[in-house]
Amino acid sequence: MKFFKIVNTDNFGGDYPDEKFLDLTFTTAASATRVANAINAELCNDDLAPRFYKVVDSDYQLQPGFEP
Repeated sequence: MKFFKIVNTDNFGGDYPDEKFLDLTFTTAASATRVANAINAELCNDDLAPRFYKVVDSDYQLQPGFEP
């Protein structure tokens, strides 16, 4: 069975987005998308929002933040 997760990521396409998973797992992409869309509508509702939420497969590898 395939699972889906939601990732908090950089809204500006930076090289070091410092991504984090939400502590939720979904069995359908449609369910995960509804939740991600609701979060984005409330918290990331303009082009200047620094972060946004996207749906990914459960085996997605998080992209790290910048470490000098």
